[in-house]
Amino acid sequence: MSDEESEYLSLYRSNLIPLRVCLVGLTWGLHDYFITLDDEIRHIWPQRLNFAKFMFLFIRYYTLALLMFDVVQIHVFSIPGVTSDNLCVAMDSIIRVVGAISLWSVEIIMQLRIYALFNCSKRVAIANSVLFLASIAGFIYILVHNAERRRAVIASAIALPLPGCPSIHSGIEWAQWVPATIYEVILFIYALYKTIKSARLRNGVRISLHTLLLRDNLLYFFGIACILIFNNLMVVGVTHIPWFSYAPFHAAVGILTTRMILNVRKAASRTSYISRRERDLPVLSRDPVYPDTIPDSMASWMVAQNSRLPSSYDHLDDDSDSFPTTTNTQA
Repeated sequence: MSDEESEYLSLYRSNLIPLRVCLVGLTWGLHDYFITLDDEIRHIWPQRLNFAKFMFLFIRYYTLALLMFDVVQIHVFSIPGVTSDNLCVAMDSIIRVVGAISLWSVEIIMQLRIYALFNCSKRVAIANSVLFLASIAGFIYILVHNAERRRAVIASAIALPLPGCPSIHSGIEWAQWVPATIYEVILFIYALYKTIKSARLRNGVRISLHTLLLRDNLLYFFGIACILIFNNLMVVGVTHIPWFSYAPFHAAVGILTTRMILNVRKAASRTSYISRRERDLPVLSRDPVYPDTIPDSMASWMVAQNSRLPSSYDHLDDDSDSFPTTTNTQA
């Protein structure tokens, strides 16, 4: 076999992998959707429409739409005669932008969680906003730089009978997600710092909303940071794993985020501890259809109040001014 034939065979196999793996990503996303749909109906749907509910529903269903787009786009492009150099160049940028919209939406939620954990600090909010905008600017700059050179990169392979656009990575394409990775690492450091400083639990004590936020933040930031780093390493070729499309990354980001929000909503429906100074609260009105849920605004209040406690329940036994308030113990 000649070098040209060997190179073509390798490129053909590389193009087949995304065709199969994107189906895995869609299956994973649909599976998680159906096993958590009951929690969504119970804890999300009864709440009145506000920013938190809108962001959950947007991320939830945008992720499913994005996974379907991945499958349709890759399989349609595998039909002989569909692709062209112009189409492949344009779609390469579109795929990255639609994926970035998902990631940016999630990062907005994570900024708000960090903001709440740091007692609504304006300095933290401003710093995170500036870094977030800088990561977007870096992403756009690298996207434009790669798009201008994409045509030349695939010129020698676009005429080959391949199933889809040539799966070729070169130049600084590996740097496409570096700004987002750096920003995720910074947010992870925020969450880690807050966890080390204030997250302490006693054995046998119910986990608080504050502790739940810390735990989920660490899990999310660590998971997403690992995904982005792995993605960059795949493009560079360090992992020696063939490129298998963005579908698994899109599914992972959406699943981690929706489960994280559902965890907070479910925890807010259980027992919460407040100080006697905050006992004069408006009475919670019960939903006639879902009596175990609480208004979304009250859930946000409970998260904010728990975030101000020195630790989750460390001083309940010592502080006579603290007492449990139960909305309903059934989840």
